[in-house]
Amino acid sequence: MDVPELKTSVFVLPETNTKTSTERVIVLNAIAGRVIEARRKIHDEYVFTYRGNPIARLHNSGWKTAWRKAGLPVETGITRGVHNLRHSFGRRLRGAGVPLETRKLLLGHANGDITTHYSAAELKELLDATEKIVDRNVAQTPTLTLVSRKSENVGKVSAKEKGLAAVNC
Repeated sequence: MDVPELKTSVFVLPETNTKTSTERVIVLNAIAGRVIEARRKIHDEYVFTYRGNPIARLHNSGWKTAWRKAGLPVETGITRGVHNLRHSFGRRLRGAGVPLETRKLLLGHANGDITTHYSAAELKELLDATEKIVDRNVAQTPTLTLVSRKSENVGKVSAKEKGLAAVNC
């Protein structure tokens, strides 16, 4: 579908073609867009073909051959499918600082927890996060205060029974 005001096009997947049974918009960056446009000129109807026929399956012998020729791992326990591209995409988005909600939409996830599976924190990100508390120019850490309400109607076990009365730590 063309989007002339943004000088681009997007793919719209109908709800019948998505895992979540909802219509989904697929956007491409400039490089992916150029690849698609170059492929469109090869066949009148299909973008991805092999010897003039549409590619019906993603995890096919061509993918397996390319994986092996690229020298990627083939040991037992290594996932070797096209699905790995989603993980790479998610990790690159996170590495670029793309917010969780945007990554969630780009990956087509209904649940943000699934998105974090595809874009878990890298070790460098975790190290940088721990260093952020070093140079705060504050002599004392903030006080942690837990607040609870005393009510028989709140929760199955009261905060007092859990030992969570208001406490400064």
